[in-house]
Amino acid sequence: MFDDLPPDLARLLTLRVWHAMWLQRIDTKIAALQERNAEQEQDRNNRPQDPDWIVELGIGNGRPPIEVHVGNCYAAGKRRRPVLRDEARRLLTSGVRACTHCKPDAQLRILD
Repeated sequence: MFDDLPPDLARLLTLRVWHAMWLQRIDTKIAALQERNAEQEQDRNNRPQDPDWIVELGIGNGRPPIEVHVGNCYAAGKRRRPVLRDEARRLLTSGVRACTHCKPDAQLRILD
């Protein structure tokens, strides 16, 4: 049948135990990876959606707005808050700078 297996019972039983241990380790690893993937998927589903517009805030008293960005702009700083479309338009028309990377003024159709 299988000529490459050991000929005696003791070695065959030992080989069976080793294989069972390896299968248990593999099954444990598979279960851990499936659980991690399920948690990551759940985190992706529970993550809040990016806002449509972001205003970057300055430093100091009152933290004045310094720049308007599209919601997913990579150039937006850490001091920021989401704003609605109307507020983004109002800020841009009042003189707040538009981001040169994402160009929110062009997307909001505000002409100079």
